[in-house]
Amino acid sequence: MKFGDRKINLFGRTADVAASRPEQTTSFVSTIGILLALAMFINYVDRGNLATAAPLIKDELRITNTEFGVLISAFFWIYVPFQLIAAWFVTKFGAYRALVGGLLVWSVATVLTGLAGGFFSLLVLRVVLGLGESASFPATSKLLAQNLPVEKLGFANALVSTGIILGPAVGTFVGGLVMAQYGWRMLFVLFGLVSLLWLVPWLAVTRSWAAAKLLEVRSLEQPSFRKMLRRRELWGAAIGHFANNYTFYTILTWLPLYLVKVQGFTLAEMARMGGVVYIAAAFFSLTCGWIADRWMSFGASSNRVRKFFIGSACAIAIMCMLLCATGNPSLAIAGLLVSSIGQGMGGFNLYAIGQTLAGPAGTAKWIGLQNCIGNIAGIVAPVITGVIVDLTGTYQAAFLVAAAVSTVGLISWTIGISRIERIDWSR
Repeated sequence: MKFGDRKINLFGRTADVAASRPEQTTSFVSTIGILLALAMFINYVDRGNLATAAPLIKDELRITNTEFGVLISAFFWIYVPFQLIAAWFVTKFGAYRALVGGLLVWSVATVLTGLAGGFFSLLVLRVVLGLGESASFPATSKLLAQNLPVEKLGFANALVSTGIILGPAVGTFVGGLVMAQYGWRMLFVLFGLVSLLWLVPWLAVTRSWAAAKLLEVRSLEQPSFRKMLRRRELWGAAIGHFANNYTFYTILTWLPLYLVKVQGFTLAEMARMGGVVYIAAAFFSLTCGWIADRWMSFGASSNRVRKFFIGSACAIAIMCMLLCATGNPSLAIAGLLVSSIGQGMGGFNLYAIGQTLAGPAGTAKWIGLQNCIGNIAGIVAPVITGVIVDLTGTYQAAFLVAAAVSTVGLISWTIGISRIERIDWSR
């Protein structure tokens, strides 16, 4: 059949994808886009629950700061390498099917975490959680890149990024309130069961999109992992992604403990403070995503727009981590609040840049590689932070390390990638 001015096919047969018409773009964002954002919201609620429950779990199960860092890191032991397998699975069997299987696995792992009896069982379940969640980003990016033109990727990715940001916000706020009343175990059981409800609208909506021949399409020519690894742009994006994630995971995993143990917040106060940080980041994500699309619609290049937002995000992260490192309570809280601006400006660009560079043909594999390398930060950041806190008794040095890594990210995004524009894979 015809789609715009090019041919497409059903369910993974060779196809050529054209840019969507305006009404098709709006329809996609308002249906699949919202459900993708909701899936990411669930994803980050479930992966962030352990950090939210850390003050109670550490006391009940007698876990040290270093052991807690290992538990956070364990999620990424399989999540990172399985990005590549998930990217292959998405390319071979379809993005929406990959999300269904992944969500089933990570929801069950979340429920079982509420029944864990010690460090070892928590460790195993964190690994299983990482296995399930590995499908999320390759599948989501593939669906966005193959259905939306480059100039519309900003707001769509901002919508998904909002789900990523609000996940920890709700997990921290609602989770803190649930724990205050029912304990940490009920938090995992309840959130895991609620996660499964996402499958109902997803299966219903994606069935209709498949029937309309808009969901599962593949390009005629897909670049290999080997060809991508030879590109300077891939390494610039991957190292930059690592740097952004280092700061993000430092805040995500240690914010509850930092507020409770260092700043003296109660669980309820911690929940409110954490919620404010994440809600503000979500607001800036949507606002900046909309501005990015409007800027490009007026003729600005993707290179100019993406580098402005991602560079600004890195600069803000550096400043915020330095404020936190001063040890002054007022400056530290101010730094955490201002960090929400950087999270909002940077989050949606991490994947919009990869989608732009790789194009619809290579997005699943590119994001698999970029996310694989970038999320090594999830392995090292929690452990390094835990070790530093155990050795020094404070968080100042940990924040300085995060500021240094953000500086590397700024250089990588702005200089490491010469131009952010679609790569011609036929060369």
